[in-house]
Amino acid sequence: MLIIGNGRMITRDAANPFIENGAVAMDGNTIVMVGELEAVRAAYPDAEFIDAKGGVIMPAYINTHEHIYSAFARGLSIKGYNPQGFLDILDGQWWTIDRHLTLEQTKLSAYATYIDSIKNGVTTVFDHHASFGQITGSLFAIEEAAKDLGIRTCLCYEISDRDGMEKSKESVMENVNFIKHALADDSDMVAGMMGMHASFTISDETMALCNELKPEGVGYHIHVAEGIYDLHQCLKEHSKRIVDRLYDWNILGSKTLLGHCIYINEHEMDLIKDTDTMVVHNPESNMGNACGCPPTMALVHKGVLTGLGTDGYTHDMTESWKVANILHKHHLCDPNAAWGEVPKMLFENNAKIANRYFKKELGVLKKDAAADVIVVDYDPLTPMHADNVNGHLLFGTTGAMVQTTVCNGKVLMKDREVLVCDEAKVMADCRQAAKELADDINAGK
Repeated sequence: MLIIGNGRMITRDAANPFIENGAVAMDGNTIVMVGELEAVRAAYPDAEFIDAKGGVIMPAYINTHEHIYSAFARGLSIKGYNPQGFLDILDGQWWTIDRHLTLEQTKLSAYATYIDSIKNGVTTVFDHHASFGQITGSLFAIEEAAKDLGIRTCLCYEISDRDGMEKSKESVMENVNFIKHALADDSDMVAGMMGMHASFTISDETMALCNELKPEGVGYHIHVAEGIYDLHQCLKEHSKRIVDRLYDWNILGSKTLLGHCIYINEHEMDLIKDTDTMVVHNPESNMGNACGCPPTMALVHKGVLTGLGTDGYTHDMTESWKVANILHKHHLCDPNAAWGEVPKMLFENNAKIANRYFKKELGVLKKDAAADVIVVDYDPLTPMHADNVNGHLLFGTTGAMVQTTVCNGKVLMKDREVLVCDEAKVMADCRQAAKELADDINAGK
């Protein structure tokens, strides 16, 4: 038994949204009681107690679009890299990195990303992986890191024809094999999806192969209209828009997650809604790659299940929230835009997306929900109550303020100390691997 208490508690439970001096009791991987500190401690007097020290107790964050393979890009300088547009960014940096990644470097990239996620209060990660240097076994290497660190994850491999049909077929099989493995796992801590890069790097032949081999019960995770070229190529080669092409290939559906969706029109939004397909917004990446601003507010208003991710740009969900908040205000010239929509995406929709793959209820502190809890070192300088908690979190907190992270009932970090690995050793190993990757990329350039 574990109790976290003595803090202002944000539950995300509409029936009991805020407790001034709250506590949450966990038995194994399940929350058994949420309430006032004294009542919870009296109910479970022998439970281990973690003192929130007046901080904020809340559900752990969920990231619905991450790129583990990009971990070693931080500080990387590739000789001759001078992108003039998004395609140059893809080929000159991201595809260059993934073509050189070894399985060991992929696994260390996963350790680095998951550790940073834990330190930012993120306990559920949907990752979209690519390592065309070594495809087979890459998702299993990532899973090994996730299991070792105790973090919940949904994985897929980025199918693409960009490096030839043999590698494309190999990437299809990596997905198929991992999905079957994940479906047989009863821990409720790992899941698999059929990953796809984007329409413009996937032929009809590969689409057909995916349709033939995808196991039942899962959907696809694919970038959609992230850049304008994706749309132009689809119109030229297939005489239809991207979402229509995906619909025709039976890609859309309640288990499918579309990343970005920048260059989609009203008809495509309606098709996404009608098929109950999910979307994930990644504001920092869209801005950083100069790709454009998606119609995210319109998607939310239509009732499309739209979540918030980071695209590997950061592992701090509060950072993504802050950027989305100002991006849509700026883009729409509307100071009221994104106030309600983005926290709905982050706290409500990300949990709904995750629960299409994981059984135990996520993103809420209430009886029988998953024991995923964080403590944030935040002492509000103005009154805090149920009606203004989002304003406090948006303007008063960052991921680096997370002190304690619990996932599936296990304490992964306490008082900023990661308990599930030797962090210093892992970081040293990552630095060595990152140097070797950079040297390999730049060799002969």
